[in-house]
Amino acid sequence: MTPEELKNANVAKSVDARGTACPGPLLEAKKVIGTIKGGDIMEVLSADEGTKVDIPKWCAKQGHEYLGTLEESGYYRIFLRKK
Repeated sequence: MTPEELKNANVAKSVDARGTACPGPLLEAKKVIGTIKGGDIMEVLSADEGTKVDIPKWCAKQGHEYLGTLEESGYYRIFLRKK
């Protein structure tokens, strides 16, 4: 998705993991993904640089669709669609 599409995405659930370091954001994402329906979009907010790599890898392993990452001031917004 383009950055503009990500900014306007209809997010079903947002996970704020900015206060945690690796692997915290990924663990939070794993917990929350079970609370949304297939096809829904989830965003993960993280200040940990490693999350930009961890979430796409996890999506590929689990069959979820990694949609993209937006870089904000001091953190990242990582978007995925549940399989």
